[in-house]
Amino acid sequence: PSYGSFISTLNHKRESGSHSLSSPLLLPAVKQVRELPPICPDVRQKHRISIDVLPPEVKARFVSEPIIPIRTKTAKEFQDDVERATISGDWKQVHDFYLTTFDSFLELNGAFKKEANAPFNTIEDSGINIKFVNIVYDALLHTPADTQKSVLKGIINSLLREWNFGGKELNPQYTSPATYVIYAHLLRQIAALAEADHHFLMHWFKKLPQKRFKQLVERLQLFITTRLFPAKPEELPPMAKCSWWIPSATKVLSLLNAANSISSSSIIPFTDFYNLTLDHIDFMEDYHTWQAHGNSNRFTFCQFPFILSTVVKKAIIQRDSEQQMISMARQTLVDKVSRRQRVDMSLLFLNIKVRRLQLVSDSLDELSRKRADLKKKLKVTFVGEAGLDMGGLTKEWFLLLIRQIFHTDYGMFTYVKESQCHWFSSWKCDNYSEFRLVGALMGLAVYNSITLDIRFPPCVYKKLLTPPIVPCDLDTPVGMATLTLDDLQQIMPDLAHGLGELLSYEGNVEEDFYTTFQVFQEELGVVKSYNLKPGGDKIPVTNLNRKEYVQLYIDFLLNKSIYRQFAAFYHGFHSVCASNALMLLRPEEVEILVCGSPNLDMGSLQRVVQYEGYSKTDPTIRAFWDVVLAFPLELQKKLLHFTTGSDRVPVDCSEMTACKLPVSHTCFNQICLPPYKSKKELRQKLTIAISNAEGFGLE
Repeated sequence: PSYGSFISTLNHKRESGSHSLSSPLLLPAVKQVRELPPICPDVRQKHRISIDVLPPEVKARFVSEPIIPIRTKTAKEFQDDVERATISGDWKQVHDFYLTTFDSFLELNGAFKKEANAPFNTIEDSGINIKFVNIVYDALLHTPADTQKSVLKGIINSLLREWNFGGKELNPQYTSPATYVIYAHLLRQIAALAEADHHFLMHWFKKLPQKRFKQLVERLQLFITTRLFPAKPEELPPMAKCSWWIPSATKVLSLLNAANSISSSSIIPFTDFYNLTLDHIDFMEDYHTWQAHGNSNRFTFCQFPFILSTVVKKAIIQRDSEQQMISMARQTLVDKVSRRQRVDMSLLFLNIKVRRLQLVSDSLDELSRKRADLKKKLKVTFVGEAGLDMGGLTKEWFLLLIRQIFHTDYGMFTYVKESQCHWFSSWKCDNYSEFRLVGALMGLAVYNSITLDIRFPPCVYKKLLTPPIVPCDLDTPVGMATLTLDDLQQIMPDLAHGLGELLSYEGNVEEDFYTTFQVFQEELGVVKSYNLKPGGDKIPVTNLNRKEYVQLYIDFLLNKSIYRQFAAFYHGFHSVCASNALMLLRPEEVEILVCGSPNLDMGSLQRVVQYEGYSKTDPTIRAFWDVVLAFPLELQKKLLHFTTGSDRVPVDCSEMTACKLPVSHTCFNQICLPPYKSKKELRQKLTIAISNAEGFGLE
């Protein structure tokens, strides 16, 4: 792509008058610029000796003491050069200055150091002549197009060289705060490029090797972290003078994140873009600023949610939910007081009363009748049973209701054995309120910080965020995500494999497959046919249109055939979780909020467990962890469910006294562990308890 848009941006800045030269300068006619060559491992390598051809005895990983070029040109001399070039039209001297200066970070340091012979790591106001830097950048607005093009190449090539795209490692000297002023200016120039240039850079970045790409991300994260929490604040300029540093670095990091997203397969996990330092900032202030100003010129990290960890996003959603709960409760109190009515504290909660034998119908009725109270704190009561809901009854209600609704006999969802997940049944009916109930349950779980045992494929969470905010126009389609063969692979792998073979088939598709743009689907034992496009039953699938056929087939299966079911599910979820905070989430992060992390790390759990009546060095505790860490994964999951999923005592009280089984209080995520005489007895009793953790009797 052409860099004409970059020059247009410079021209626009020039017209705004943002320069510091003493006299007006003329802008020569802009010439057509050539395309920047694609990135390759030998970028600018012809100017250097490859380390691979050096003898072993002279090889070194990095130069320990970089030699700074001695540059003597002053800011006044540079301004004089520019003015002379403007009058004479001969820009060669200025052009050469830019080419040399932007050739590398060392040249940049040499050009802009306050003292030409200053040591490389000297810090005195960062040792940088900021006025000279600004003059050079401002003067660029008035140079000819070929000079502007060369400087742009120089900026990017400096980035590529000093980040060492063609080498094996990133140069460690640029992790030093000594070079951060120049580094920040480089990042600002890249961040200020036009959209077309950013698009070009994204495609450049995605061609990098995985190791190099990750190093770039880590270098930018280190820059942001160091600016936020410098080990030695005196080594950096005051924050008030460089408030643009972090926004520039974050915008460049967003280009790498975009490159990672558009790559056919992610170069690095999306979690590698999390900056865990941001877990310690006032992220709620950042969130409220973002809500007030949106994606305006006022920088917030919420504008770049890829950098925020799931911990931060979950905390934002929880606090946002708590604020909505408080507001709803306050409004209820105000209404009662204004009418001089007696205040019943139960009005401050979403009170759900259900019978166990009519669990689904009662829950549906309660949630339908109390739709206005969905954003209050949830409390559950089982009719005819004594018990105060401290969280355990709520968890059990979720557990039993989800288990019943997702049972295949209930007919709402089908279980796909190949992928071990549930999918929406495509049967048609007049009332989809139960799908709305499931969506509301998921929303209530997120809203009340409860983890559900639901096995949906990842594309469900993509659809839930399409769009992330409910449209004002109720006729606007929802959940119609753009899905691919990879999404179908996660639900129906056999079908996806067959469609993949159709796409790669080298023979005559029309003659050998003999199929049309029509599909067949079984609904409640009846096979029905659907056209994927008008007249589809008469349109053969050929080598030319097979991609269209596959895409329409996927769209039909995952979007259109279940639209009414999913639309009800979508609106149920968002009736509870309507929050701008959802715009911060990736589909994978929504799944973590609903179902918890799929990675079960008992070692991490061991490190954060708190003890009452025991210490971590007691023999019983040491035996407990020996047993648990040796459990197979299935038993470890049962232990977690036993502790957090139900507060029902596994056996009645008399049996409990006799056999001394462990007890769980799920409302507090707590295990009561008797002091066993041996590790063998502990293993036996714990296994019995976690394998029979429902109701008042052993199953």
